[in-house]
Amino acid sequence: MLTEIDLKAAMKDKLDVDIAPQIILGACRPALAYEAIQAEPSIAAVLPCNVVVRSVDEGATVVEAFDPDAMMGLADNEALHVIATDAKQRINAAFAALNEEN
Repeated sequence: MLTEIDLKAAMKDKLDVDIAPQIILGACRPALAYEAIQAEPSIAAVLPCNVVVRSVDEGATVVEAFDPDAMMGLADNEALHVIATDAKQRINAAFAALNEEN
């Protein structure tokens, strides 16, 4: 993880409003990020990929992630397609592991 943003705390601090606990994690696999930037320098605008962990209620948490395939709308680049496919497989494996734990 490159970054962590506590949305609940930020919203309270900046707007004095309360929201459910929610964290945005800036997830990055440096080797894939490097390959993506080499293939398409403008892709840096959407890196790192965000993963959101938010509380739905006291007994449930939701984990959501940006779909790397969405990067493909930014550039028609075969190398970037290969990288996005790899990233998506890794994200899907992480979600599968989370589901197995529950």
